[in-house]
Amino acid sequence: MSIEVKVPVLPESVSDATIATWHKKAGDAVKRDENLVDLETDKVVLEVPSPVDGVLKEIRHAVGDTVNSEQVIAIIEAGAAAAAPAPAANEAAAPAPARAEAAKPTAAPASSAGLSPAGRRVATEEHIDPSKVAGTGRDGRVTKEDLVNYGKGGSAAAPVPAARPTPGARPEERVPMTRMRAKIAERLMQSKNSIAMLTSFNEVNLAEVVKMRKSLGEQFQKTHGIKLGFMSFFVKAAAEALKRHPVINASVDGNDVIYHGYQDISIAVSTDKGLVTPVLRDVQDMGFADIEQGIADYAKKARDGKLSLDDLQGGTFTITNGGTFGSLLSTPIVNPPQSAILGMHTIKERAIVENGQVIAAPMMYIAISYDHRIIDGKDAVLFLVDIKDQLENPQRMLLGL
Repeated sequence: MSIEVKVPVLPESVSDATIATWHKKAGDAVKRDENLVDLETDKVVLEVPSPVDGVLKEIRHAVGDTVNSEQVIAIIEAGAAAAAPAPAANEAAAPAPARAEAAKPTAAPASSAGLSPAGRRVATEEHIDPSKVAGTGRDGRVTKEDLVNYGKGGSAAAPVPAARPTPGARPEERVPMTRMRAKIAERLMQSKNSIAMLTSFNEVNLAEVVKMRKSLGEQFQKTHGIKLGFMSFFVKAAAEALKRHPVINASVDGNDVIYHGYQDISIAVSTDKGLVTPVLRDVQDMGFADIEQGIADYAKKARDGKLSLDDLQGGTFTITNGGTFGSLLSTPIVNPPQSAILGMHTIKERAIVENGQVIAAPMMYIAISYDHRIIDGKDAVLFLVDIKDQLENPQRMLLGL
């Protein structure tokens, strides 16, 4: 019996999706719940599993095609067993090595790690091992064009030599933006063009936080099964400060200001496809262990490409940690319709004056970018000072002070 494979119902905020990667080809055996294809939307990559055991009989949309909710993209013959595919008429005279190449597994080999996104896609779809291909890119790198040319006439046993660039050559490669990257670009321009954005700065002495992590970190991990990181301190401090400075947690809707009586904090997470901001909901009711676990869960889902649209929807305030990559100072961009974003940076041991003495302390610059239409400079500065006071005296946030 033939079973249709359809695009899942997309939320109202997502108009369509793009076929990103087929993990199976026509004639392959498939198992129930096995991922067949990745669909890339503006926000996340969706996996479409097989509804039944059987054979993938037909693929109706190729990589790069745009598809809509409930559109049929493939046909599966339920209960059928995969048979060795007979060569098509135009393949009858193909040499044996070329057919052997087509029988390789559908997943891109580990040696594709250095390829561009477009190159990895070609390697996956054409079942090419990049290590067998002579590269023409800089320093012998394998390009998308190398893979395409190899797929047309190369073989694993005798790769076709590729011409090396002449001395002084300046190779280029044009790769279209992914849907997610294009959406990120659109939202950043929306933020720049629609918000009167301003950034204020302060610095924090994290000596007490470092001391607390050192003295209680091991016991915390034994009790809760997760490490005590810096992010939970910042998230908790932000939640407490947002209660006292509600305009930082507000958003603009036309000529109205919406004040949110809860703190849903978006945590910026970097992935190989771009920056995403999953939301920790009702942070005002969460303890340190809940926050750490929530962040760890999102980080794993982001790495595995398992974030759902619900994970990314909403959020009243954002925290981004450029310090993970060594950033000393930055001006983060507000994530609309939110009105403010807190930027963390790298921790540096610096000389400061304390009680008339020069000492070394773990210091971090912090920044808040905000929508000046509804947030005055005084509110933004007082919010940063509140964050600073809590982190320099961590017992304050534990007591709600």
